[in-house]
Amino acid sequence: MSIITDLTMSSINAMAALFVFAVGVFVVILFVFFVLDVTQTGDAIRRNYPVIGRFRYLFSALGEFFRQYFFAMDREEMPFNRAERGWAYRAASGEDNTVAFGSTKNLTPQGTAIFVNCPFPTLEEDAARTRPLRIGKDCRKPYDAPSFFNISGMSYGALSAPAVRALSGGAKMANCWMNTGEGGLAPYHLESGCDIVFQIGTAKYGVRAQDGKLDDGKLRDIAKNEQVRMFELKLSQGAKPGKGGILPAAKVTAEIAAIRNIPEGQDSISPNRHPEINSIGDLLDFINHIRDVTGKPVGFKSVIGAYGWLISLCEEIQKRGSRHAPDFITLDSGDGGTGAAPMPLMDNVGLLIHESLPMVANILRAHDLKDRVRLIASGKLITPSGVAWALCAGADFVTSARGFMFSLGCIQALKCNKNTCPTGITTHNPRLQHGLNPADKSVKVANYCRNLVHEVEIIAHSCGVAEPRQLRRHHVRIVQEDGRSVPLDLLHPWPEKPGDLTLTRQ
Repeated sequence: MSIITDLTMSSINAMAALFVFAVGVFVVILFVFFVLDVTQTGDAIRRNYPVIGRFRYLFSALGEFFRQYFFAMDREEMPFNRAERGWAYRAASGEDNTVAFGSTKNLTPQGTAIFVNCPFPTLEEDAARTRPLRIGKDCRKPYDAPSFFNISGMSYGALSAPAVRALSGGAKMANCWMNTGEGGLAPYHLESGCDIVFQIGTAKYGVRAQDGKLDDGKLRDIAKNEQVRMFELKLSQGAKPGKGGILPAAKVTAEIAAIRNIPEGQDSISPNRHPEINSIGDLLDFINHIRDVTGKPVGFKSVIGAYGWLISLCEEIQKRGSRHAPDFITLDSGDGGTGAAPMPLMDNVGLLIHESLPMVANILRAHDLKDRVRLIASGKLITPSGVAWALCAGADFVTSARGFMFSLGCIQALKCNKNTCPTGITTHNPRLQHGLNPADKSVKVANYCRNLVHEVEIIAHSCGVAEPRQLRRHHVRIVQEDGRSVPLDLLHPWPEKPGDLTLTRQ
């Protein structure tokens, strides 16, 4: 018994000693922090409230996570709320996306889209599947694009290799195209055999000569690949109009540096515009040069701010002939996307897609170019309602980046530019990439695309048309400030001729 008592006492003494030691260490650490805080001069909070003031920054850092999981309502968060993300996750997983007991969406705020169902809707079994639409009818190799919903530009470099492989595989399964983004063509884009849109950014990554100009030889080599169906000249993007792409040095690996023809381990910052393009005439010349070299459809991507240049562009096309027109225009929204950008540009520069899309469609229609130049809408259109609205407004195609990121498992951690993405999508850390299995995620990418297309078809059928591209502006109403809705075709009537445009040459 005495032995047991001795052992027990020894254990208690050891635990007590350990506790005293821990308390001592804790007190020493607090004292060190106290001294550091009261002697530093860079932070007034820590100087006036030593030690305790440090919790402010801890709580600020943790606040975004607590809001997302515990405090934010389903329809509150930005840039995408829990209801929108939840729809994308369920669509990607192939789960039932029906809901019960009424909508949780507030349908009365100004700008809300309400689709107009008809009394005798098209029966699903009578409806035709969405048909391919030709882009670049005057090209040597036009593209009959099979899907109206496609993957927007996200560069390899901004995205990890497993993410690009998963998107490529999903695009092949869903029969949609995948845009490379401005970072060049990687082997991971091609390994599934999907259709590719090669984006040419201001730095000409992938088709770049040593002096930074366009290398026609490299461009011709890219065009020889049958998977590359179109070329997109990026003038600007919604995240940072007027500023080039940014890839932090931590993401510029040896492989990415080789693909882009840039130094390894250095920040990759693109010019804010193409030095070769100084005017409307230069833009058309450059587009036609790329088309002549490649033989494939060529268009441009831009976020719209000033729009008078688009009227001048259409007038110049009319002088030269419609064969000189871009084969498509991709409109990006001014509220940003997957790319990292300075907050003043992300928050304050460029028109939102809900204003720019009807405007640009009207400009093209007024100059008899709407059927010649295909319109591609991009910007926060990740759910069926957003995509259906864009088709009503005048888009021929819709592309999404963040919607497909959600299908890969993105949790909106807002760390895309930090190389610390917890889901492995936007990081080159092998440990974090390990969680992203391209084979599994490619199925989810395909599911997301197919289910979104199907649910847009459901909206179209309810409106009484056979397929989504038959949706028109009178099929959707927009809620106004007083809570009443107005048909989109009254807010944005189609012009019949240039004189009908109500726009000034801003």
